Amino acid sequence: MGTYRMCGCFTRKFKIIEAAPPPDVIAAFEKYAEGGPQMTAELLHRFLVDVQGQGGAKVSDAEEILLQVLQKRHHMAKFRKHALTLDDFHHYLFSSDLNPPIDNKVHHDMTAPLSHYFIYTGHNSYLTGNQLSSDCSDVPIIKALKRGVRVVELDLWPNSTKDDVDVLHGRTLTAPVELIKCLKSIKEHAFSASEYPVVITLEDHLTPKLQAKVAQMVTQTFGKMLFRPESECLKEFPAPEDLKYRILISTKPPKEYLEAQTKKDKEKEKDSDDDVWGKEPTELTAEQEDEKTDSDASDNNQDDEDSDAFEPEIDSSRAPGYKSLIAIPGGKITGRLKEALKVEPDKVRRISLSEQALEKATVSYGTDLVRFTQKNFLRIYPKGTRFNSSNYKPQIGWMHGAQMIAFNMQGYGRSLWLMQGMFRANGGCGYVKKPDFLMNVGANGERAKLPVKKRLRVKVYMGDGWHLDFKHTHFDTYSPPDFYTKVGIAGVPDDEIMKKTKIKEDNWTPVWDEEFTFPLTVPELALLRVEVHEYDMSEKDDFAGQTCLPVSELKQGIRAVPLFDRKGEKLNSTRLLMRFDFV
Repeated sequence: MGTYRMCGCFTRKFKIIEAAPPPDVIAAFEKYAEGGPQMTAELLHRFLVDVQGQGGAKVSDAEEILLQVLQKRHHMAKFRKHALTLDDFHHYLFSSDLNPPIDNKVHHDMTAPLSHYFIYTGHNSYLTGNQLSSDCSDVPIIKALKRGVRVVELDLWPNSTKDDVDVLHGRTLTAPVELIKCLKSIKEHAFSASEYPVVITLEDHLTPKLQAKVAQMVTQTFGKMLFRPESECLKEFPAPEDLKYRILISTKPPKEYLEAQTKKDKEKEKDSDDDVWGKEPTELTAEQEDEKTDSDASDNNQDDEDSDAFEPEIDSSRAPGYKSLIAIPGGKITGRLKEALKVEPDKVRRISLSEQALEKATVSYGTDLVRFTQKNFLRIYPKGTRFNSSNYKPQIGWMHGAQMIAFNMQGYGRSLWLMQGMFRANGGCGYVKKPDFLMNVGANGERAKLPVKKRLRVKVYMGDGWHLDFKHTHFDTYSPPDFYTKVGIAGVPDDEIMKKTKIKEDNWTPVWDEEFTFPLTVPELALLRVEVHEYDMSEKDDFAGQTCLPVSELKQGIRAVPLFDRKGEKLNSTRLLMRFDFV
């Protein structure tokens, strides 16, 4: 008896049954095939318009779908009459290539100034792993560019013999990579995923002599690809459309490189007001305590972009070539933040804040931040104690108009999934137009509790493909997996929520058929979060795939939703069948 059970168990384990279409798919087929056994192109066209919300679809589009499905499923295109059976129709709906949840074309207005867009931004883009001891390399830069990242950060330091420039994370154990190698790789791969501009942010610790060398390297490497501003101060940034296939440099204008300072000087400077980003005097103690904690923990693991406010500016004539390359000048925060956030009529610039500094700034200066970002750039970077290349929640920056939310692309986790989700928008080109409400904040821009603008109804029908992407023993050794799906919203605090389906036991192709409704106050910044897990009674549940999708881009109707692994790589076959409607 025991042997029989064991055999039965193994048979059950490896037998993959193709799941039948869920009731909604059967009902849609019966309705639009008008009760017949097959659906013609004309009938499919009606389904596309009525259910899938594709008002612009033509009968020829439906005909094209028919041909692709019949070729793929039956390896035949020359049928006397092109028509789909119920199984063909189900196959079409469950194909993430033929029926994706969002479009893969650029469709936002790309003619507004660069500051009107959220931009896919990397932090310490040259690190292969953690922030303290990993190697520096051009490989992670290439990977990021291939994923559509548009802002690459390089930290520049003199090499050991002080006659050339290395890229490394300063005062850590990270092994350097030569700047020229990074520049050549950027040139080669900058536009492999997107034709829109790449910004290189330079964190510069160089002497004027080495700055001149950098100017020469950058000019020779990029040639005509390099965007040089016509005047020292741009009054407005150009548009992404006008900067296709161009490279932009962003850094602070040149200053003296101070090789050494006496301890006394350092102490004196710590007491000065210059490095305080803008809290009122009574609030400074906690802020300074934070800075101390970070610097003690990381020994200068914070970005030096805006923290080295003590180094005097040099006469620009000493590094004119370098200064003339800067398209997006980095500003310096000295004194109060409110002053730094003043919008100047004839000058655009960029300032940087750490994730904690941003959180504090939003309490007192929320409106100022939004107004500043309507014309200028705000860059947010991870706090220095994120040694393991983890990330923070990007929403707070997006809510206040920050264009460059700098992320450690070499780490992974839910925050990075959200970032990847946001930049699936607009065809994955790395530029997402900011919502109108961030461009129209008036004098009293603080937003009170907002009403619900729309409701997103999500139905999770079923999933498939795990048996192709995972070993049969990956989830459970002796039985098929027990999958459940978590669905929710990431966005402004009022909209954030997670819900989950029931667990479907012992099934490689689980059918849940469960519906959820999400009220949204700011749908423009909402991301639909989807995660599938395998329930494990005795241990932590196993991860089985995830995706994040911008709610503003979701196509209505029944859609195939591809899933990704922990690092954001697309799984070959694993996907969910879902339905999206706005009610």
